[in-house]
Amino acid sequence: MRLCFASNNAHKLDEIRPLLPTSVELLSLADIGCEEELPETQDTLEGNARQKAQYVWDHYGVACFADDTGLEVTALNGAPGVYSARYAGPQRLASDNVAKLLRELAGHPDRSANFRTVVALMLPDGEVHEFAGAVAGLITEEVHGTDGFGYDPIFQPTEGDGRTFAQMSLEEKNAISHRARAVAGLVRYLDEIVKE
Repeated sequence: MRLCFASNNAHKLDEIRPLLPTSVELLSLADIGCEEELPETQDTLEGNARQKAQYVWDHYGVACFADDTGLEVTALNGAPGVYSARYAGPQRLASDNVAKLLRELAGHPDRSANFRTVVALMLPDGEVHEFAGAVAGLITEEVHGTDGFGYDPIFQPTEGDGRTFAQMSLEEKNAISHRARAVAGLVRYLDEIVKE
């Protein structure tokens, strides 16, 4: 089965590729000739994931899946949430987003947060299937680690050993991450339809 992952984020591709079964040939947007920025104009993670998958199907006719991820911080009433990638502005710089979040959380005793991912799968029959994953954690007071991307240097998962995602290897992160959990649901579904 050939599936396109509807994302321009090379880091996400690197995370997802080892999670998929060998029966799936993973294509990037570059592989299908899609160079434009995909639309993300919905006000929910679910809406954005569906919108991106629908766009690729409508314009390129390729079975695909798309994800949207949000960091939901308790003390900020769930922000940045669906706006996580552009929290500090349209330039979408992770360093700016991290700096803004740390400023806004300065002095807050409650640093709890959830990372949440929704994956939308668009199949040739027009059906859309959604899979979600979440992981609870804390926002650290400063940056720790150099691996990962986005908010990884300040997100310390509750299930971990006190390290941030950016201090973990890709394998360690994939064992507990929100994206890996959402993709696990996708993989279970793909395994079912491949057997049919």
